[in-house]
Amino acid sequence: MPQRHGRGARRGHRRGHRHEHAELVPSRGLNRARRGIIEPILLLGLRFGPAHGYSLLAKLENYELGPLDPSVVYRALREMESNHWVASSWDKHSTQGPPRRVYEITPAGREVLSAWALELERSQSRISKFLSEYEQGAS
Repeated sequence: MPQRHGRGARRGHRRGHRHEHAELVPSRGLNRARRGIIEPILLLGLRFGPAHGYSLLAKLENYELGPLDPSVVYRALREMESNHWVASSWDKHSTQGPPRRVYEITPAGREVLSAWALELERSQSRISKFLSEYEQGAS
């Protein structure tokens, strides 16, 4: 059989055949889903007032996302700042250690948070439908 080039070749796919490592696919999807929920959780945390990155990291722990590297949180905060969803300033009044960045949600960030909430409600409905059908098939 000729060697295939392109995306399928890297993954070991052959046209018309299932992936031999199908057990890996859900974990990739879960990682993507996990990354996708970080932004709305951070925006929600900032909705209640300005916060440092580490306090936001602690808030993420409440959502059982598993271990998160702090760089993931700071990268998300920088990206959200470049999108004008959050603004940051240096906390020069902190008595512990060097100055730290304090993040706060902007009006644009509040709009994005509302859009996220609506999309998560829709997703919750789709997930409920999926689980209901899944449970029916398991009986």
